[in-house]
Amino acid sequence: MSYRIGFIGAGNMSAAILGGMVKQGVAPERIIASNRSTPKLEALADEYGIHTSTDNHQAAKADVVVLSVKPQMMKDVCLDLAPSLGHKPLIVTVAAGLPMSRYEQWLGADQAIVRCMPNTPSLVGKGASGLFANARVSDLQKSRVEEMMGAVGVTAWVAEESLIDAVIAVAGSAPAYFFLMMEAMIDQGEAMGLDRATARALTLQTAAGAAELAASADVPVDELRRRVMSPGGTTEQAVFSFERDDIRAIVSRAMTCCANRAAEMAKEMGN
Repeated sequence: MSYRIGFIGAGNMSAAILGGMVKQGVAPERIIASNRSTPKLEALADEYGIHTSTDNHQAAKADVVVLSVKPQMMKDVCLDLAPSLGHKPLIVTVAAGLPMSRYEQWLGADQAIVRCMPNTPSLVGKGASGLFANARVSDLQKSRVEEMMGAVGVTAWVAEESLIDAVIAVAGSAPAYFFLMMEAMIDQGEAMGLDRATARALTLQTAAGAAELAASADVPVDELRRRVMSPGGTTEQAVFSFERDDIRAIVSRAMTCCANRAAEMAKEMGN
């Protein structure tokens, strides 16, 4: 029997995940989304043909319940839902920061719960999600999470909850790193005489092409870099400049700051 999926919250991430599932062939009638206001629900129902409700308890009847509300709202939502979870569904949370201990406290220590850290490219089906499961999650339930999040990108399980902080540094927050690089390249292209539209188009296509090439190549990214760097050529000079400015240390410091802040936020929210 096909399992049912309920989304608590109908924001962008819920729309991305359920939309990706429907596009990959999941029957819309298996999906229900709940939200306090109706405009988002109506839009999802019109576009994907799913069930909707303004009652969270209706969505909580599903076999997989996805918690997709803001972290500051999560406690009230969980405490309200707890009485409706006697059928022991798989709980998947896509909210940032809150530790597993909080969900187990609010929903019950006997619930199967997965913390999922997606990133914003999930909105266009190119996401990367880190996953951590508590001891109650079965292999079957893990495969269901993989199917669900695989509809919007790639997934990776971590064995320890603390590694979610590393996932945030490598994937969750990382789109902003690349956006910053793109921003700098567009600005410099314009400074060199290109009109901004041309600088933007060339930068974005190059970024997309480099990522696609790296994903499809059968060699590491350092080898791809070396293949572009002809001795004495233009690329070599640019890369040498990056290396003189110690780009690896810059990236290391930035990602460490990101991971450290994620750990701090988990402690703050855990308290």
